[in-house]
This record gives sequence, structure tokens and C-alpha cells, in this order.
Amino acid sequence: MPIQPLPDLWLLSDARNDAALEDALVRLPEGSGFVFRHYHLDEARRRERFEMLRSICRSKNHLAVLSGAAELVRDWEAEGVYGPADAIGNAAPMLHSKIRIATAHHATEIAAAEAAGADAIMLSPVYPTRSHPGGAVLGPEGFRALAGRTRLPVIALGGMTAERASDLGVTRWAAIDGLS
Repeated sequence: MPIQPLPDLWLLSDARNDAALEDALVRLPEGSGFVFRHYHLDEARRRERFEMLRSICRSKNHLAVLSGAAELVRDWEAEGVYGPADAIGNAAPMLHSKIRIATAHHATEIAAAEAAGADAIMLSPVYPTRSHPGGAVLGPEGFRALAGRTRLPVIALGGMTAERASDLGVTRWAAIDGLS
């Protein structure tokens, strides 16, 4: 069984928010979630950075979820895995007690996340983001329509802030810039 309950608030790491992560993790409400991505680091530096940030997460009762292979999630003692549905599904046998968060951007990926046994879906991008300037967005209506297609918990991502989450009527949301 995955770790429960699923946090409402999630911070995602990125090269551009790295310098602010310690402060951001401390400021998050206790029991929030953290997705460590940090694809810009080599594996040794990535693991070192993860272990340091995980120690803050543990002190605040946050979930530390890793974007990566199931072996890394297990070996690095993360509380879960984050990624596309195929990675989540492939990780399932090894990570039966870990939370599995699938990324999705459209209905096909939502269906794949369900089939892969995901515990939650991070649906994006709701609003324009710095990560993908000028990229297509779901918008509030598109987000609601897609979120309504699943019984899995949905976490809104992409240009999210507390004000936008409130306007969207969601309690579960994630951000890179909006929380760091």
C-alpha cells in the first residue's frame, strides 16, 4: 500500500530553483510533498543533493519522491516515484509500498496512468510556465475536463500559485516557481 494520505501541496525541484530549495522546504506546511528531479546533475551529485534535501523533508514530515528508475527510488530510500506512466508501471513490482505519481498532459496519458497502477496523476500544464514559454496549456476548463476523466487523485501543475489553485477550485497542486 502506498503512503497515505496524499499531500495537497507539492514542490518540484529544477535547476532554476535549486538555490531556494532548503528555504522552500522549510516554509512548506508540514506533511507536504517534494518531487526531486534535478536532471542537470550527474548521478553522484544528484544523490548527494537528494540526501541533503530528504533530511529536511524528514524533519518536516514531507514525502520525498524521486523522478527516476525504480532501483534508484529503492536504493535512495525515497518515499515514491514520479514520471510517465510506463516508468510507473515498470516500477510497480519493486515499489509496492511506495507512492507512484504519474505525469499526464492529455486523456491518453491519464488512461495509461490508471492502467499502470498510479496512485495519483500530476496533470499539466494548467497555466503558462517559465519551463515551456509559449507552450500550449490546458486552461481551467481543459484541466477540469481531463481531471474529471479519472477517479485517481489529480495534482494540478503548471503555472500554479495559491491564488490560481483557489480560483481553479483545487486543493492539490504543485509548483516549481510558485513555491520557491
